[in-house]
Amino acid sequence: MAAPASSSSSATNIMLAIYEKKTVAVDLYRPLRNYIVFNYSEREAQNLEDDLETLKEMRNNIERSSAADSLPARRDLLQNYFKALTAVESRFPISPDKDHVNSVTFTWHDAFKNKNKASQQNIHLEKAAILFNLGAVHSQIGLTFDRSTVEGRRQASHSFIAAAGAFAFLRDNAATKASIGSSTTVDVSVECAGMLERLMLAQAQECVFENTIAKGSTPGVCSKISRQVGLYYEEALAALHVAPLTHHFDKTWLSHVQLKAALFYAEACYRYSLELHEKEEIAEEIARLKSGIGALSDAKKSSPKGAAQQILDAISKLEVNLNRNLERAMKENDRVYLMRVPPASSLSPLPAFAMVKPLNMNDVLDASREKMFASLVPDSSAKALSRYTEMVDEIIRTQAEKLQQGSELARVSLKEMNLPDSILALEGHSVLPTTLWEDVEAVQISGGPAGLEGELQQLRDLRRVNHELLVQTEELLQKEAAEDAQFRSQFGTRWTRPQSSTLTKNLQDRLNRFAANLKQAADSDGKIERSVRESMALMSILDRRPIESALPTLAKPIMSLDANEDAVVGALKQSLRQLETLGAQRAGLEDMLKDMKRKDDILPKLMTSTGSYEDLFRKEITKYDHICEEISQNLQAQQQLLLHIQAQNSEFAGTFNIEDYRASCEKCYKQIEAAVAKYREIKENVNEGLKFYVTLQDAITSVKQQCSDFVMTRSIQCREMIEDVQRQMAGLSFQDGKNSGSYNYPSVNQPQKTSSQQEPASIPNHPRPQTPYYQQPPPPSAYAQPHLPQPATSGYSQHPPPYALLQQQPPPPYHGGSPYPPQQGQQPPPAAHEYGQPAYPGWQGAYYNAQGQQPGSFPRPPYTVPSPYPPHQSGYYKQ
Repeated sequence: MAAPASSSSSATNIMLAIYEKKTVAVDLYRPLRNYIVFNYSEREAQNLEDDLETLKEMRNNIERSSAADSLPARRDLLQNYFKALTAVESRFPISPDKDHVNSVTFTWHDAFKNKNKASQQNIHLEKAAILFNLGAVHSQIGLTFDRSTVEGRRQASHSFIAAAGAFAFLRDNAATKASIGSSTTVDVSVECAGMLERLMLAQAQECVFENTIAKGSTPGVCSKISRQVGLYYEEALAALHVAPLTHHFDKTWLSHVQLKAALFYAEACYRYSLELHEKEEIAEEIARLKSGIGALSDAKKSSPKGAAQQILDAISKLEVNLNRNLERAMKENDRVYLMRVPPASSLSPLPAFAMVKPLNMNDVLDASREKMFASLVPDSSAKALSRYTEMVDEIIRTQAEKLQQGSELARVSLKEMNLPDSILALEGHSVLPTTLWEDVEAVQISGGPAGLEGELQQLRDLRRVNHELLVQTEELLQKEAAEDAQFRSQFGTRWTRPQSSTLTKNLQDRLNRFAANLKQAADSDGKIERSVRESMALMSILDRRPIESALPTLAKPIMSLDANEDAVVGALKQSLRQLETLGAQRAGLEDMLKDMKRKDDILPKLMTSTGSYEDLFRKEITKYDHICEEISQNLQAQQQLLLHIQAQNSEFAGTFNIEDYRASCEKCYKQIEAAVAKYREIKENVNEGLKFYVTLQDAITSVKQQCSDFVMTRSIQCREMIEDVQRQMAGLSFQDGKNSGSYNYPSVNQPQKTSSQQEPASIPNHPRPQTPYYQQPPPPSAYAQPHLPQPATSGYSQHPPPYALLQQQPPPPYHGGSPYPPQQGQQPPPAAHEYGQPAYPGWQGAYYNAQGQQPGSFPRPPYTVPSPYPPHQSGYYKQ
């Protein structure tokens, strides 16, 4: 029941401690393990073997309680076991249900009436009993300190405060559940837990009072603290007089608590009267002293027998002091003050001051960090966690939308007020709209208007190269035709091969078309050059670097009435800085929200929660309230600041004539836009011209190659025919003279097999001249199409000559090659074709008969869509 304090030297130091409840042995290991195997797996049971053994060992230690055990170690054991029970409760349903752990029964005896006991097949009685014992151990620890010293009394007070916290936790969290059912004990009821909490607080406050007296505090302070001690004892006494505690405790309990309550009420009256005496309030002093004496007298008469002698001695000593002071005060009042003594019923309650409160045991008994059975997560907990996560996500989503809307509102508002561009313009840092600035940057990167002259020169050079190639090709055909005409005139009818004009008609037609294309291209080039000259004044603004230097400037007014321009600008700048600070705060708040969500793991608390999940959710979700409040305050502050900035900007605009400045800026913007559009138009036409000339050059080069092959083949035939004619004229008769007039001259449009490719049986005696070097296939053009169909073999060589192929296919589209020299690290193009005109110095040979590379090996040009053959079908150069 209770243990008196024997170490105290003071009569008032007698205090009570609570004995622990006794229990009956129970096996938790086997039932819990079987449940894990049945509902999870044998492997899971093996993994949790250590936890099961730990739980079994703790329960055994609880059962083997003895006086030899260390109280602090006993306290730690009870706290750890309670946290383990919390982890068990959320994972192992213990009840008579067949699907639950139904073979475990907890039995505990009443701490105050040991014959009474309770047995329940649930964990609630076990948890309530452990909490009761935890409070009891704390009260026992309180009695171990030497309360004759200041430090001893302070430590004893802390132990009693902890005991009060344990009993309060029992009352609020476990007593109600443990009292459900027919088998229960009074000691773990809500009423008993509340009474014990008050008793422990009274003893803790009593230790504080004794320290206050020892420090020599004023009578007023001592009176307040003493009165609170009496109030705590009075509350405990009231609970002892109410069912179910009325007849449950021994009479010595009632006597102890009742006398203590009267003792500290009288002590408060005594201390208060000392203060009244100093103030010469003799009448109330007399009334207070009489009230204290009466309380002690009534307590001694009504309290049961069995009170400790120390309390009775303390009461007697206090009565002597009260009566002595009362006699003195009455004499002074009769002789000097002659004041009427008020009745006790008219006195106001004595002031009290609580110096102690129950220790919050939530942190001490928090099982959310408990690792025991952590791998077992019931479905109900997983679903509850998902529901809580949805609640958090909704908060994050809502607040993020508010933050985004706030930032967007600030951006739009500033744009409407042309801020901070107006301030920057005043400081000489004008800015272009972002889109327009990007357009100008692209123009300047590509060379700008100043670079157009170089591109026009490229057009001229390409046109010259194409013209020279065309002239050279025509000269080849003209020279061959002149030689043929000379021999035809010399040999007359003996010169039987076809005339050159009949074989080269198609080649001549193509060369004529190329010449027409070149003429039209020259006209187009002229138009481009005229457009550049006419638009250069407009486009010259694009060569300003930086482009912002072309914008109008904003300056202070020449004349000012009050010279407050600097103040207006300074105030507006300060407001803009405040707005920027609010924006940075919003970014930080959004990051803080995301970080909180990332760290918000309530699964351990879900697993140890014994109440409603919804209550836990409401409690946990409040951690986001302060951030939500900060976001709301930020947005409200921004709204007020934007209104203030709007007013400041109106004053700024009036002072600096912003309307005229904006009009000038808009005019400049339109000029820049027009310059960009004109530059793009000219640039597009120049690029189209470059593509045209490159494609045309490939086509002319191809035709030139065909003409070269044709001329060489005709030269071979010419020598053979001259020899044959000379033999005929000399009267020589050879076997192969029969075929002297049977040379087969294929048309350019109809390639046929050569005599050298025919079977020897068909022309048995035809002479076979050695294949000259020029009969090898020409080097492939850099833009040749590898997938073109192969025509029949010509009579001029063992391989198809290029012109025979190109008569059936149009020249290939342009495939690559930049008009600029290769970048560093790129391989330079090979030398030009041996029949072509060397490239002019300003161009690399990628556009001119490049050999040794396959189509598509060149990087794409700045233009995108190559023009198909024939070249004159290109857009700007269309006839």
